[in-house]
Amino acid sequence: MSKRHNSKYKIDRRLGVNLWGRPKSPINSREYGPGQHGQRRKKPSDFGTQLMAKQKLKGYYGNIGEKKFKKYYAEAVRRRGDTGENLIGLLEQRLDAVIYRAKFVPTVFAARQFVNHGHVRVNGKKVNIASYMVKEGDVVSVRDKSREIPMLLEAIASAERDVPDYIEADHNKLTATFVRMPKLEDVPYPVQMEPNLVIEFYSR
Repeated sequence: MSKRHNSKYKIDRRLGVNLWGRPKSPINSREYGPGQHGQRRKKPSDFGTQLMAKQKLKGYYGNIGEKKFKKYYAEAVRRRGDTGENLIGLLEQRLDAVIYRAKFVPTVFAARQFVNHGHVRVNGKKVNIASYMVKEGDVVSVRDKSREIPMLLEAIASAERDVPDYIEADHNKLTATFVRMPKLEDVPYPVQMEPNLVIEFYSR
């Protein structure tokens, strides 16, 4: 098992949820945390509940670093409107998130690697930074030399996920257009996300 799979499964077990809704998640058979004390789950405090909400959201997008995640929070606060909704929109603007939503890759971890390895273009220009912020109307495409990668073809053929309506994906041309900023209710999370608790955590 690769390190990436290992880390992905550790996140699932630590949080006690099947974070990405994958059929092979170990939480499907063991609904408790790792380690000898994993089954001793206590009722969390308010702080613990807020922390768990933050860890779920960070983990879902490939375990984003704390420093980077706090920048998203600060930007969400700066923008007009509901801060929690703004935070979700910012996370969905990440290039690796768009690649994942468009079903060009099977996991968010694979999406980050796919971008880092130079397989992606944004409006025709090479972008290899997974955290690059895609804007409304931007067209993301897979470069010509990368169109026969088995992982890509398998992800497109998979019936495990659907492409959300805020992204227009053309699997024949291998392009995806970021149509609009999504709201929380638009994002197909397999588990309940609570960005309001994340905002509470940082605003303490």
